[in-house]
Amino acid sequence: MASLLSRLAPLALTLRGSKRMFSDPQRTLARIAELRKKPVRFAPPASISRHVSVSRRDVGGWPVFTIAPQSSSGAGHVVYLHGGSYVFQIDPLHWKLIARLVRATGTTFTVPIMPLAPDGRASVVVDRAASIVQSVVADVGAENVSVMGDSSGGGMAMAVSMELRDRKLPPLRSIVLIAPWLDISGTDPMLAEIAPRDPWLAVPGTHAAGALYRAELDESDWRVSPIHGDLTGLAPITVFTGTRDLVHADALRLRDRAQKEGIALDFHVGEGMIHDYPLLPIPEAAEARSVIERAITR
Repeated sequence: MASLLSRLAPLALTLRGSKRMFSDPQRTLARIAELRKKPVRFAPPASISRHVSVSRRDVGGWPVFTIAPQSSSGAGHVVYLHGGSYVFQIDPLHWKLIARLVRATGTTFTVPIMPLAPDGRASVVVDRAASIVQSVVADVGAENVSVMGDSSGGGMAMAVSMELRDRKLPPLRSIVLIAPWLDISGTDPMLAEIAPRDPWLAVPGTHAAGALYRAELDESDWRVSPIHGDLTGLAPITVFTGTRDLVHADALRLRDRAQKEGIALDFHVGEGMIHDYPLLPIPEAAEARSVIERAITR
């Protein structure tokens, strides 16, 4: 049975107006325009520095943060690609999840701050994000590197993994996807069934955001809709999806493809859970983190 806190989360989202914004593409685009004029902070909150080491470097004009254990560790490395419909900045919830995983596993995280759409276009972002992962692989070896992402960052993590495979890199340790957005077209018939139950996302707004990110690419291009990409030769994939999440439809399609094609997939369904539930301060998130810890350290 879903916890009390998880059942209160939809109410909090309703009060915040998230669904209302995503239900109208013009409201979504207006919010994006506001944030381009007045960008929000992307640096990690100072509070996490009490427990982990935080450093920053710039790579090709991108801020790239390293979140590491305060004492040296050889437990592995994760490159985390944050969600936000490709148009919204990394959130304190992302940083808190990363810091918890660093402390629990001794793993070092690299967190690139990608340019947001429309400044960041998929044809450029996927290539450059893959190069950042490739540089980490060169330092520590592919068998010690995982790629992880949530929502749009989950879709990007899949696309980056496909790009690395196409560059002939060895398979990574793991791919961890939290509520991955794998098809930006918004055409899956299942979306109509899920949308009324999702208190956060809606097709009109997410489709508008996805259009800014794909730019010149077709909606079916694997760089923006990796559900259409080749799954062979990738690392083992771990997926978390909630039944009250619009992109649950994408996760189910990935599960079905993996089963049909014999792809290694560890699939976790949160009954009654909303979008990105492993990032939220609810008991179900703690259970998901335990699975993530095993995936990035195995």
